Amino acid sequence: MRSPTQLTLELADLAALVRDGLGADVTDGSELTGGGFATVWQATLRDGRRVVVKVGPPESAPLLEYEKSLLPAEAEYFQLVRSHAPGVPVPEVLATGPNWLITSHLPGRALTEGDSSTARRQLGAAIAKVHTITGTHFGYTGDRPAGADWPTAFAAMIDSLRADAARWQVPLPPLDGVVDRHRDLLATVTRPALLHFDLWDGNVLVGPDGALSGLVDGERYLYGDPLLDLVSPALFRRIEDEDDHPFLAGYRPGTLDRAARTRLTLYRIHLYVLMLAEGPSRGIPAADGRHAFVTNLLTAELDALDDDRSPNR
Repeated sequence: MRSPTQLTLELADLAALVRDGLGADVTDGSELTGGGFATVWQATLRDGRRVVVKVGPPESAPLLEYEKSLLPAEAEYFQLVRSHAPGVPVPEVLATGPNWLITSHLPGRALTEGDSSTARRQLGAAIAKVHTITGTHFGYTGDRPAGADWPTAFAAMIDSLRADAARWQVPLPPLDGVVDRHRDLLATVTRPALLHFDLWDGNVLVGPDGALSGLVDGERYLYGDPLLDLVSPALFRRIEDEDDHPFLAGYRPGTLDRAARTRLTLYRIHLYVLMLAEGPSRGIPAADGRHAFVTNLLTAELDALDDDRSPNR
């Protein structure tokens, strides 16, 4: 099912955009699948180069509050990483517009098409390098949820998603006080590290030799607790319970004590609230099973915060 946020483009549309952005002619192109937000094509230019063209949602598409100006944000992320974490394989930004982005094409297949422990380990090491980049504030850039400290920014992120859910009448479990009860713990994060946030397998590229060949889709980047980036590499699971996870072997986070585990629980809560809130904007019917599945995961994480038997205590 195509998301309402994704435009339907033809090759001629792509060619016109590339001519405007690069002054180059397209000889061939095809749409890439797997994402659910922007429209993404790969294209071959007359000079033999391969590029990726990403076009954002139409103005009429309903979006979550934090999704404002995501394509300009993606260009910022790639430029930051290429400048300050050389060696991390992200695309080169070739041209940008108000609602589109053209980058270099990175080789490889998505990790969704076949596992590679080598790529996962190298991803962990790459993200550790990215996390050395420090921002000037916590949260998102622009007119989006942010704050002078991590508890304020994280609370703003949760509140924004709850407002989105209320706007679309998406039911959520009770969340009042969840952030406030753990404000002191969140306040131990004092450096706003550059975070990718969306490190699920579809955004990790793997070469024929099984090595990491690319990290894409950086549009949801923000600044905050590095532990936030340990959630999506083990989507729907608890990475802190997987001592042999190759991402952890590459990242080397040190001991994940009870305080770290509680923060990871809070960050899974954030992710699951986001996934529930975005359903209507992606055209996902509540009855398709996704809402119930994610709600059950969210409820389990909320219970873990208050369970005396939980290792997160």
